[in-house]
Amino acid sequence: MARILITSAIPYINGIKHLGNLVGSQLPADLYARYMRGRGHEVMFICATDEHGTPAELAAAKAGKPVEDYCAEMHEVQKEIAAGFRLSFDHFGRSSSARNRRLTQHFAGALAENGFIEEVVERQFFSVADNRFLPDRYIEGTCPNCGYDKARGDQCENCTKQLDPTDLIDPRSAISGSTELELRETKHLYLRQRALKGEIEAWIDSKTDWPVLTTSIAKKWLHDGEGLQDRGITRDLKWGVPVRKGGEPWPGMEGKVFYVWFDAPIEYIAGTAEWADANGKADADWERWWRTDKGAEDVRYVQFMGKDNVPFHTLSFPATIMGSREPWKLVDYIKSFNYLNYDGGQFSTSQGRGVFMDQALSILPADYWRWWLLSHAPENSDSEFTWENFQGSVNKDLADVLGNLVSRVTKFCRSKFGETVPAGGSPGEREHQLVAELQQRLAAYEACMEAMEVRKAASELRALWVAGNEYLQSAAPWTVVKTDPEQAQAMIRLALNLIRLYAVISRPFIPDAAASMMASLGCEDWSWPADVGRALEVLPAGHGFTTPDVLFRKITDEERAEWQTRFSGVRS
Repeated sequence: MARILITSAIPYINGIKHLGNLVGSQLPADLYARYMRGRGHEVMFICATDEHGTPAELAAAKAGKPVEDYCAEMHEVQKEIAAGFRLSFDHFGRSSSARNRRLTQHFAGALAENGFIEEVVERQFFSVADNRFLPDRYIEGTCPNCGYDKARGDQCENCTKQLDPTDLIDPRSAISGSTELELRETKHLYLRQRALKGEIEAWIDSKTDWPVLTTSIAKKWLHDGEGLQDRGITRDLKWGVPVRKGGEPWPGMEGKVFYVWFDAPIEYIAGTAEWADANGKADADWERWWRTDKGAEDVRYVQFMGKDNVPFHTLSFPATIMGSREPWKLVDYIKSFNYLNYDGGQFSTSQGRGVFMDQALSILPADYWRWWLLSHAPENSDSEFTWENFQGSVNKDLADVLGNLVSRVTKFCRSKFGETVPAGGSPGEREHQLVAELQQRLAAYEACMEAMEVRKAASELRALWVAGNEYLQSAAPWTVVKTDPEQAQAMIRLALNLIRLYAVISRPFIPDAAASMMASLGCEDWSWPADVGRALEVLPAGHGFTTPDVLFRKITDEERAEWQTRFSGVRS
């Protein structure tokens, strides 16, 4: 049994996320967590809401609520929606937690002690109209790289280029829209990433199994232009982790907070500590996941994220951990994703474009979305959601291939042999051939899941479903029953066991349907089918079952057209 730590990039608190956010981090992380649990491994799966910084303040102001109240409410909303999509977090924490505040201050103190923090006097935009310094995300303007006119002062959402506010063309306040901005002096703390460049690069070079997308982005930030730059880790804001040097005040930093991208990844650690607190466990119970001097040396740590988050997880967060000179666990594998586009354009939280997670659940159950998103995950390139493709995939893969098999087998057995597993006959050559094919295809499926090749895994799973359908078409028990009812019983006994096998191996993708299949079989044996032949004998003759409701209904052309129209505009 392995110990596997899994973290998903933590979503910003500012509103409900769209399907592109879901498939870029949380959903594939859940797929991997469910699979690893299914194989009997010990898993710790952590996520949280990212609650500090400009987006939280702006969203709270727009909602007319104190930022603390807004964050508390939106945390519950995001937590509930995550549960609706069956995301199986061991803990869904909050970056505003006391645990994260203390840990962030601790890391800053350790970095300072080791000489990796520098105090820098810099010129920063001050908004005369707003009477305040504007942190980078409070400034909008035109990107000098791609011309996008809603670029932020830290990064362009369109081309992902890292920016400084002074790079923007025609900068303006994101609060008031005022262009009356002045550059004034203020002092901030910088993480001396350049001093750690050699260590970071050697570490990245050692990760020869990482996806090309992950390493190419990391190397680009390491070497393009002037290479890896030192990074400001404080901001002139009220909402955030107050700047302290460990447990002590930090002279000259009064009234400032740590930059959200400094404290947010630390929440992975803090979230695990929150899990321990919530479950009445000791510090040793979370430290064994994170401290290599306290048991984490045998942990495999895997992160999931969209490509825009890669620089912070390959450079800044590792620099924080390395620079602390403490035995914290570094990530072993970073699974990154490209973007999912929407019907000829882009999903966008800031612009409210596309299908959002709450809207998706309001029209169809989670499994429909989970299957499509995972089977079309944007791994090697951007992919696109279209309603036609979604309808076709649901109707063919889920309704025709899997759902139809479950329905045909259970209804036929009930009508011919009753609602118990029939006892007659014994497997023949055709059944032995099916077992051999399933064993081979199961190995391919497992290999894809182990390698986190999400789309290939979905394809292999579908091929396993298809193999069962092809067997039934070839064996034709509904015809054989007329001349050899004993042999037809053997075929149906195998087919009922096949439904259980499909429930077990499909559970990471479609957990609700898997649970429904198992419930109809009256079975609670979720053991992974190491030996397919034996797995197809788990349900003995005489074992009772019920015929389930329709596992997956088809999406009609009328529904597809209505949804396409309904979601063609922008979310208010």
